[in-house]
Amino acid sequence: MKAILAKRVDDGTASIDELAELARAAGYDVAAEVTQSREEDAAYQFGEGKVAELAATVTERGAGVVIFDNQLGPYQTYNLGQRLPDGTRVIDRFRLILEIFGQRAQTRKAQLQVELAELRYELPRVEAKTSLAKRDERPGFMGLGEYDESHEQDIKDQISRIKDELDVIADKEADRRQKRRESGFDLVALAGYTNAGKSTLLQRLAAELEIGENDELHPDLDPTAEAEDRLFTTLGTTTRKADIERRDVLVTDTVGFISDLPHWLVESFKSTLDAVYYADLVLLVVDVSEPMDDIREKLVTCHDTLYERNQAPIVTVLNKIDAVSDEELEEKRRALSALAPSPVAISGKEGVNIEELKRRIDIELPAWEFERLVMPMTDETMSVVSWVHDHARVEDVTYTDDEVVVEFEARPSIVQQSRSKASDLTAAPSA
Repeated sequence: MKAILAKRVDDGTASIDELAELARAAGYDVAAEVTQSREEDAAYQFGEGKVAELAATVTERGAGVVIFDNQLGPYQTYNLGQRLPDGTRVIDRFRLILEIFGQRAQTRKAQLQVELAELRYELPRVEAKTSLAKRDERPGFMGLGEYDESHEQDIKDQISRIKDELDVIADKEADRRQKRRESGFDLVALAGYTNAGKSTLLQRLAAELEIGENDELHPDLDPTAEAEDRLFTTLGTTTRKADIERRDVLVTDTVGFISDLPHWLVESFKSTLDAVYYADLVLLVVDVSEPMDDIREKLVTCHDTLYERNQAPIVTVLNKIDAVSDEELEEKRRALSALAPSPVAISGKEGVNIEELKRRIDIELPAWEFERLVMPMTDETMSVVSWVHDHARVEDVTYTDDEVVVEFEARPSIVQQSRSKASDLTAAPSA
């Protein structure tokens, strides 16, 4: 379907590049762009003269949809629909993003989150229909749709039902995270603006997927993570075991952040973002080849999203250094020092500095503790020794006639569990 892109800015020149990428990602054919620099018109977003130009462009290009980069209020959507050719859809960038999400949603959780976001988007528009209907202005065009008095309550009921189902999923995932930690895994999350190269980095960090006895803890492990040059390749989460020598690490790739997302849309994807919020370490991936102003704006967007609830340390990863000169990289490092202290510069595509990043991951993850267990020599002791080997880094095991001494390093939770297992052992009776 042909689409006309529209954008208004208060002053300066309106850039339509990101909206064009989004439109193409959704499958639209961008036929023309209409922009304006002026204060927002409360009725139409554009001024009336520009609305007339927009209507003429729709007719001239045979377009079926107008996509605004600006957020449209319900009444603006209605008013624009009245001025455009019959049958023309009017959507804003948030409705467009939801369409893309809907196309990419594969798992039950992703589908529920998209549905929740769509309903939260639709609710104020249904409320506007109610208001218009009471004034006998029944909106029967493609922007708001027909009025149905019961629809508003139906949407509220659906929102409540979906939130309940997502809460159940979130509880299961929280339990899975806890079991993974109890099994000795550190959890690392990849975050960043969409198309920053997170999926490519995941492939670089990933090891073979053999988890052994812990397979049941990892139903979300995926042998592949798409690494395509398009927006929103990753909608849900993809988890893979990382190849980091000293530790058992699971790395999760998450949905990319987007500028200027309203709170209701971010909140709809809270369940996916929990993988970031509750990780042991967050790698914030940035495309360092982009213009400086874009990088700074996107870092601010990511920090605003993360710092509200994030509990883990954050390491900024400057990706795609293969696309910039050493001088440009150093200049951007200095310019970003306040937003990204001590970043790690890599190329996920070329594999440059991946080992340095792995060392940094090891340093930033929770410190391991040293433990020395002295256990009586019993049949049960060998199962404890085997468990320690599976969950820790064993430095030495010494066997005597009546004791086993195990020296190892592990996460604090693993050390605590090992002490508990050792205390449950009873010495074998003397001969």
